[in-house]
Amino acid sequence: QPSQAKTPSLPTLFSCFTQEASFVSLFLSLNSTQLLFFRHMASITPISQSQPLLNKPLFRTRKLQTNYIASSNFSSRVFTRKSFSVFHSTSGTAAMPLKKKMVVVSATTAERQKKRYPGEAKGFVEEMRFVAMKLHTRDQAKEGEREPQGQPVAKWEPSIEGYLRFLVDSKLVYDTLERIVEKGAFPEYVEFRNTGLERSGSLAKDLEWFKEQGHAIPEPSSPGVSYALYLEELSKKDPQSFICHFYNIYFAHTAGGRMIGKKVAEKILNNRELEFYKWDGDLSQLLQSVREKLNRVAESWTREEKNHCLEETEKSFKFSGDILRLILS
Repeated sequence: QPSQAKTPSLPTLFSCFTQEASFVSLFLSLNSTQLLFFRHMASITPISQSQPLLNKPLFRTRKLQTNYIASSNFSSRVFTRKSFSVFHSTSGTAAMPLKKKMVVVSATTAERQKKRYPGEAKGFVEEMRFVAMKLHTRDQAKEGEREPQGQPVAKWEPSIEGYLRFLVDSKLVYDTLERIVEKGAFPEYVEFRNTGLERSGSLAKDLEWFKEQGHAIPEPSSPGVSYALYLEELSKKDPQSFICHFYNIYFAHTAGGRMIGKKVAEKILNNRELEFYKWDGDLSQLLQSVREKLNRVAESWTREEKNHCLEETEKSFKFSGDILRLILS
């Protein structure tokens, strides 16, 4: 019997409807007997009496915004979607979870977690350029992050003897690069034969001109010899690192190298332009062709191999900087 279950009276239950914040907790606390009684009383209540209650905007239901809880495996990402039925009133909202649904979104974990490297969208050459620019000073490049060391080029006081040492050591390095590419210890090297950027022949002409002017041509010095030996050994075992040096040597010469050559020529060569700073054909087209080859070669590299190549940039700058400073010796 309902009376034996000590069920709250109907007036008591209906009075709770006017206390919005307490209704949900009361409803959830009812036991099975009380729920049956409540259902029985509702069924015998005339519609005419219950209609006013239904018309009141006191209690409405709405759907909470779907929440997703993500988990992942190697091949897909799974989202658990929770749905809620909500008693909504003018003073508050209470939610009760109804069910869970599984929604599978096709996306590999690797794709979601892939890291984008600066310049990567334009090709690997742009990645190398980005790393190289950071190793410049701010007055050399807007992306530069290095603190200035020594005087700017505009204040240099070069000498013929120092400039000749620079040219001789540079020729040794270019001779080495061209010989390595011609031998082709790795398939990648073959791509860079006869690019039009070669400098060894041009430097030979310049040194011959200095000799005709009565200047003694020195032997290669320590900076050039050290760099040439390093490149020779590197090329036999580490093609990614060698390609880093190849790129930085040739491309740096077409940019900052030309500017330095012009400043030196103004001070000690009566503005004579050396063959070292001349190219057969359109230089921009030659550079673009080599960029495309570099990008094509790097397409077969793993991300780890690309990063290994980029990490060699600072060492390339150090070797080249040692040779460049010979101008002031």
